[in-house]
Amino acid sequence: MECLVHDTPIYYEEYGQGTPVILIHGFTPDHRLMTGCMEPLFAQKTGWRRIYLDLPGMGHTPGKASVNSSDDMLDLVLGFIDALIPGQRFLLVGESYGGYLSQGVVLRKFEQLAGLALICPAVVEGRVPGDLPSHTTIVSNPEFLATLAPAEAEEFGPMAVVQDEYNWQRFRDEILPGLRVADREFLQKIRQRYRFSFEVNQLPQPFTKPTVIFTGRQDASVGYHGAWRILDNYPRGTFAVLDRAGHNAQIEQSQLFNALVNEWLERVQEATR
Repeated sequence: MECLVHDTPIYYEEYGQGTPVILIHGFTPDHRLMTGCMEPLFAQKTGWRRIYLDLPGMGHTPGKASVNSSDDMLDLVLGFIDALIPGQRFLLVGESYGGYLSQGVVLRKFEQLAGLALICPAVVEGRVPGDLPSHTTIVSNPEFLATLAPAEAEEFGPMAVVQDEYNWQRFRDEILPGLRVADREFLQKIRQRYRFSFEVNQLPQPFTKPTVIFTGRQDASVGYHGAWRILDNYPRGTFAVLDRAGHNAQIEQSQLFNALVNEWLERVQEATR
């Protein structure tokens, strides 16, 4: 499906009925990153309308000349929300860059939000040297990597903290397809103006709805220190930093991810009864 926001046709997929859940993927992948980790959680649940969008320049959404920065990206996401669920209460789930955009949505849609989940979120403001650890491979498996095509091993191996078949299969199905279709030239333009022009984490007051922040101890892309620094904005926030997990922590620690997100959904339901 498509939703025209300004001059950009935003591609999205939706499943189920009930309380809307907006899900935003990271920088370069597409909606499949989010459907892969979130849809299994909703398989036995009712009452949730899950809406997965492709950001401009990623997946099926084209990068437009009018989109030049994260400010512009956020404006499109806000317009998308207004078009699909005008005035409705909703939940928000963002991964990596989608987590950064989600922090902007919290600021702009503060009263409309009923809950927030951040997965390995990018937190740009206040970043200091040492926030990002060097890449570490906890489970090295050169024998398995040798069974992959060289290009596949080159894409998977350097990012994986756990190099095994399970993690490869999910990377192949959920992340790699988006990487291969991304508009790299367009995204390089956005990368140059990645940071918002405003202080996104200066909220008018603490966000008191149920929140979960899920991070990887070995995440060499965004780290976990930045997410810890914004925790006071979320008095009802569960914060997890997990060993044996990098920037794809939702895959590499899938059992704990599933448990924490399920518990978050239960807290949201409890708070809205």
